[in-house]
Amino acid sequence: MLSSPWARFYSNSCCLCCHVRTGTILLGVWYLIINSVVLLILLSALTDPDQYHLTSAELGGEFEFMDDANMCIATAISLLMILICAMATYGAYKQHAAWIIPFFCYQIFDFALNTLVAISVLVYPSTVQDYLRQLPTNFPYKEEIMSVNPTCLVVIILLFISIILAFKGYLISCVWNCYRYINSRNNSDVLVYITTNDTAVLLPPYDDPVNGAAKDPPPPYVSA
Repeated sequence: MLSSPWARFYSNSCCLCCHVRTGTILLGVWYLIINSVVLLILLSALTDPDQYHLTSAELGGEFEFMDDANMCIATAISLLMILICAMATYGAYKQHAAWIIPFFCYQIFDFALNTLVAISVLVYPSTVQDYLRQLPTNFPYKEEIMSVNPTCLVVIILLFISIILAFKGYLISCVWNCYRYINSRNNSDVLVYITTNDTAVLLPPYDDPVNGAAKDPPPPYVSA
């Protein structure tokens, strides 16, 4: 029997030897906690702007950080992420495969963004130094990072991004395997239901007691 080349990557277990459904639920709850904390910080910043407002003098640039427009956009993104994570957690718990798709799409989008960052660092290594120069003067360990050899700094950054990409790719495979598991389980339940509820009972030919001739059987009886 021929199988898909992607079938070799399919597994029902993930990290810590737990089931992919359990791992997806834990991952969704973890993302829910992180985004809820971020949302609380953003809401507190909206209620007390002076506490989180950084001027251009504090940043050493010509722009302001976390103004009202950026705060509203960040709050909307946090609310959207909470909704997506809640859908994934509920879908994995109640075994609704369609509810996991938005979270899976977010993972793909996040993986693509990190890949673009790694490619930009590899193609334009000078952007790392330019980014470090734009950091505020009071940024922690700025001078120490600037003193590192640029080539070594690029290699370290690429290695760090590669580890992050590998971990994110593993989480994507866990969520995808959970989606396939729930989808195949639901399909098998439908087949079992059809088999047990639509069984045709065929009757053999019988003799007519009045005419004494064999007659065709009545239509098959389909059990309800």
